[in-house]
Amino acid sequence: MESTEQQKVRHKTFTYQTGLVWTNGRTGTLSSEGKPSFQVASPPEFKGEAGVWTPEDLFVGAVEICHMTTFLSFAGRRQMHLVSYRSEATGTLEFIDGAYRFTRIVLTPTIGVNQQTRKEEVHALLHEAHRHCIVSNSIMTIVEINPTIEIHHAVPIP
Repeated sequence: MESTEQQKVRHKTFTYQTGLVWTNGRTGTLSSEGKPSFQVASPPEFKGEAGVWTPEDLFVGAVEICHMTTFLSFAGRRQMHLVSYRSEATGTLEFIDGAYRFTRIVLTPTIGVNQQTRKEEVHALLHEAHRHCIVSNSIMTIVEINPTIEIHHAVPIP
């Protein structure tokens, strides 16, 4: 049974819309209202075009972006003094049970903080961000976080 507090909270539902127009071969143009459009294609390993964003790139990137923005949101709420954030992500696509699927995405963020911030605080916040990342929570793929925390003796980014 829900508590009185849980009954009072009404969570909103959000809708995101994109548009896709085929241009030629295995390429198209992806758009979303109010944002720049860009070319997309199958990756070269699936007879697509080199140098063009693919659904596979965007899938891995969506997990990476979501984790970063969730972490930054939580860090802001906790007034954590960040100096820098950069990351790389690697997605593993495997042929399993007759179809390709992503089995693992490894995120390797490097986070710079000032000397007053303890590494343990950053690790705890990374774990919390991982638990609350909307994209990671929406997929079956295992998402692994392998961070590097750097202590800086510089002025934090506001």
